[in-house]
Amino acid sequence: MSMRLAGRLARRELRGGLRGFRIFLACLALGVAAIAAVGSVRHAIQAGLTQEGAALLGGDAQLEFTYRFANDEERAWMDQSAQEVSEVVDFRSMAVAPRDAGPERALTQVKSVDDAYPLLGSVLLKPDIPLVTALDGSAELPGAVMDPALIDRLGLSVGDLFALGTQDFVLMASLETEPDGAADGFGLGPRTLVRTEDLRTSGLLEPGTLFSTKYRLDLPSDIALADLSIEADQIFDGTGMRWTDARNGAPGISEFVARLSSFLVLVGLSGLAVGGIGVSAAVRAYLSQKTETIATLRTLGADRATIFQTYMIQIGLLSGIGIAIGVSLGGLAPLLMAPAIESRLPIPAVFSLYPQPLAEAALYGFLTAFLFTLWPLARTEEVRAATLFRDALTSANRVPRAIYVLATALGLALLIASASWFSGSTWLTLWTSGGLVGALLLLSLSAFAIRWIARTGAPLARGRPALRWALSAISDPREGAGSVVLSLGLGLSVLAAVGQIDGTLRNAISGNLPDVAPSYFFVDIQKDQMPGFNERLENDSDVSRIESAPMLRGILSQINGRPAREVAGDHWVVEGDRGLTYSIQPPENARITAGEWWSEDYSGTPQVSFAAEEGEEMGLKLGDELTINILGRDIVAELTSFREVDFSTAGMGFIMSMNPSALAGAPHSFIATVYAEEQAEAAILRDLADQYPNITAIRVRDAIDRVSGLLAGLAAATSYGAGVSLLTGFLVLIGAAAAGEPARRYEAAVLKTLGADRPRILFSFALRAILLGAAAGCVALLTGILGGWAVATYIFDTSFSIIWSSALGIVFAGIIVTLGAGLAFALRPLSVRPARILRASD
Repeated sequence: MSMRLAGRLARRELRGGLRGFRIFLACLALGVAAIAAVGSVRHAIQAGLTQEGAALLGGDAQLEFTYRFANDEERAWMDQSAQEVSEVVDFRSMAVAPRDAGPERALTQVKSVDDAYPLLGSVLLKPDIPLVTALDGSAELPGAVMDPALIDRLGLSVGDLFALGTQDFVLMASLETEPDGAADGFGLGPRTLVRTEDLRTSGLLEPGTLFSTKYRLDLPSDIALADLSIEADQIFDGTGMRWTDARNGAPGISEFVARLSSFLVLVGLSGLAVGGIGVSAAVRAYLSQKTETIATLRTLGADRATIFQTYMIQIGLLSGIGIAIGVSLGGLAPLLMAPAIESRLPIPAVFSLYPQPLAEAALYGFLTAFLFTLWPLARTEEVRAATLFRDALTSANRVPRAIYVLATALGLALLIASASWFSGSTWLTLWTSGGLVGALLLLSLSAFAIRWIARTGAPLARGRPALRWALSAISDPREGAGSVVLSLGLGLSVLAAVGQIDGTLRNAISGNLPDVAPSYFFVDIQKDQMPGFNERLENDSDVSRIESAPMLRGILSQINGRPAREVAGDHWVVEGDRGLTYSIQPPENARITAGEWWSEDYSGTPQVSFAAEEGEEMGLKLGDELTINILGRDIVAELTSFREVDFSTAGMGFIMSMNPSALAGAPHSFIATVYAEEQAEAAILRDLADQYPNITAIRVRDAIDRVSGLLAGLAAATSYGAGVSLLTGFLVLIGAAAAGEPARRYEAAVLKTLGADRPRILFSFALRAILLGAAAGCVALLTGILGGWAVATYIFDTSFSIIWSSALGIVFAGIIVTLGAGLAFALRPLSVRPARILRASD
């Protein structure tokens, strides 16, 4: 038999319409639509970042230095290369507003600018006045503008006075829009914008204090950014300069969006896997109705290949329809919701129909449909001419021929490889795939166990007819308990894992905060201020501990003469500048794991001690030469020891510590952590800020709240993706309930004939749904807890604890969803007359 004949038979079969395939199409379309929508939004944001890269950056290119201003030679190169240069200084400080009851203080991220700012875009103020006018201030004081949240926090109004360091400012307007705000990244406090020259006497930009300078360049249109970048790297080699240009104006945001969207696509694949279960169930149900047709075709001479091809063509065409619907929805939904999405995004996005994410989603849909329909289709080969009865497929072998098993394995490998390629994260893809496969195996075993328990428990329920009927129905393979546990269980498993991971991270950040974390970080303490600083705290009985250390920032630029990135890859230590210190003795809480610390009177060539865990990850070993750029000067140090550094306590910890003579003469300040009772924190801040206005205090609890808020947003985005999985699972439940309606109709007719009344039969149906929902919820909870534990332990390297509120919610959700779907298709069977049903079954 030829493929042409199979096509003609398939076309005739499809004349009956899409009856029985609505759930098939909905499951496939919903999963594909979710992936296509996430990919479309990602491409819209990336297009916006590319198109508006210069505006986001604040110029065509940017040169950034750590804790220093560009020298005359460096500035001369910038002036020669650019049409205009703008200097921006970024740092943290305390904004202090006078009050009758005492000053009000708040942490702020200060951006000081020159008159050329902004080179591109515009600053929107309220009231609507030019930025230059706002920064000019009044006749007596320079002006400033503030983020509305900071204005509310300090209780200020336009025209009020406040101080940064020792300099007073007058608030001229609220900062509504900052054109380059997105490129500045995450900050611990709201923005304050002032003019740099007005900070000369503030004490905030002294040598050694913590600030960064950014020089934005407005370049001629004929300048090639790639060539200029190479030239800048050569000229500024060894100065610690970091280059960014309009080709990727907000690299941090771009990377974050890429990683988050990749993760959400993988979560979407979980939803597609749930849909695949519904697809598989729909195909099995359809083929079971076609047993007589298949047997008739075999009687007329159709061979195995023709039968398989006939139904493969049908399922392939229907899969194409479902995928097309999903791609259309996923492509159009972001376009229709573009205004709402853009209003919530702090960065530009260009919404359009992007072929790549739609093609990716279509490929995922095709592979999923292939994986979940191949085995049911393969079982059509086992229908013989003599098997003219409806249950032929039920008695067929569950595992098809080896060729189909091999094809399934190849399809799964292709799906994983595609997800790895498109997401750009092989390990995350493998973790997700392994979790999905493990969850499906666990859920499949659980479905068998649930049926066995129901079959074993049914005889024990004598005297409780409703319970016995429910258990007997659950133990029947035709009742669909497997589909319920697999579809709903997998959707709830994803949601449970997200809830456990979110709760675990929140606990890791803030759960033990009062016991292990300091109350404040104080930075920018000058050396001559340390005696008075310590005296105030040492005499306070509410202060339990004080830690202080010299604080510098440096860039690990080379390892053994090679660029650090070539040796350590994309390890976070070499991604930017890192804190380092010097000390004669090892810190009290540090343990030397390898090598030796320098002697107290050591004054030879520079030596460095490195954090042991990070050093192992980067492949460092004792004797390596590390080149560290500090304030534009390269210091080559020998790695002489590794030590344990515990960053989990939110206390003081440095990746690198050097011998004191190595950093002799380098301008620096001190950092201190203060552990105190909560009721004493306000007085400590007031006294130290009054005495030392240049010091910046970072309250750890406030920083934790900002990070927790960010995590809440990420958890919400992930929960939406998991919600698609749950919605797909609900659709599968509806399909299973609809497919089981004839069986329930017959069951109700038999029970009525034997004397059972409607309420008892309905109670039996409800009890069946509750038991299945509770079982699915419990299995999903176990799977989610295992997934959450694995992610917390092996990815985030933190302790795991079960979040019981989320856990109980998952079980409750399983019961409610299954009960709703079950009862929706239980009412109609109860209303049918038994005689008509029993007569029709004869």
